[in-house]
Amino acid sequence: MREAAHPGRITAYPAQKLSPEATWTPERPLRDPGPAARKSPQTSTREPVIQEPVTSETAAAEPEATRRAAGVTESSRANRGWWDRNADEYQTEHGTFLGDDRFVWCPEGLDEVEAELLGPPEDLKAKTVLEIGAGAAQCSRWLTAQGARPVALDLSHRQLQHALRIGGDFPLVCADAAVLPFADGSFDLACSAYGALPFVADPRLVLREVRRVLRPGGRFVFSVTHPLRWALPDEPGPEGLSVSASYFDRTPYVEQDDEGHAVYVEHHRTLGDRVRDVVTSGFRLVDLVEPEWPDWNTSEWGGWSPLRGHLIPGTAIFVCERD
Repeated sequence: MREAAHPGRITAYPAQKLSPEATWTPERPLRDPGPAARKSPQTSTREPVIQEPVTSETAAAEPEATRRAAGVTESSRANRGWWDRNADEYQTEHGTFLGDDRFVWCPEGLDEVEAELLGPPEDLKAKTVLEIGAGAAQCSRWLTAQGARPVALDLSHRQLQHALRIGGDFPLVCADAAVLPFADGSFDLACSAYGALPFVADPRLVLREVRRVLRPGGRFVFSVTHPLRWALPDEPGPEGLSVSASYFDRTPYVEQDDEGHAVYVEHHRTLGDRVRDVVTSGFRLVDLVEPEWPDWNTSEWGGWSPLRGHLIPGTAIFVCERD
């Protein structure tokens, strides 16, 4: 590992500057940053979210929502900026639901404690795990508690600052999931709870990179919005139960500023597309999980709600293994 990439710091790897020399393997020892830079999730008290002040320079007009083409570079640039700007609001709104050290796969509330999609918790001990689209790294904290050795990666520097705020004894890496700064075969497992894959123009770039950094037999589990949802309005109420668009229309959803520059992009793949992406990228699809809405979950999260959740799937979770 590069010396700067250790718990208590965020190591940034701009995609355009990556090179073979900018890779590391978890087999190399971590440098302990000392107690001042490290907080245990079992003993620390969560600090409140401190939001960046909004000024006339940072305030922006409401973006225009449209459907149009958006390539790899435009999507990456737009989503990095969006998550940096909205990380504070996201953690304030959803931090309680996600917890500090839970592993929640989706708004339905499916927990890895019950799902065991990465395997039995006792089998996670000493396993190296890459969390992609980690946000505030809640999943990595849970993995650490099971004895695993996670690395939390996110495109957004601001999201990873929230991971620092909460604390944890694992590396934080700011990098593009389509250009992972890790050596081949660095990890036993990889996971992504709504991270990266819904936001990239070519998900095969991410899948092939994940396959490269996994050891043979390694497992990758990722969750995304269920493709069926793209045919329905993104509304939690009854209006979200009527088909309003073609399920087969793969035109990206784009929010853009007054000059037509994308500030947020989300990409649609049909269920068949997702399966083909997994298989052609060198994985074997082990399972496809469509979580049902549990009775205990009374919360709404964007277009997710008990009303819709009891009738139609909202999340698809792909369990894949590298041959």
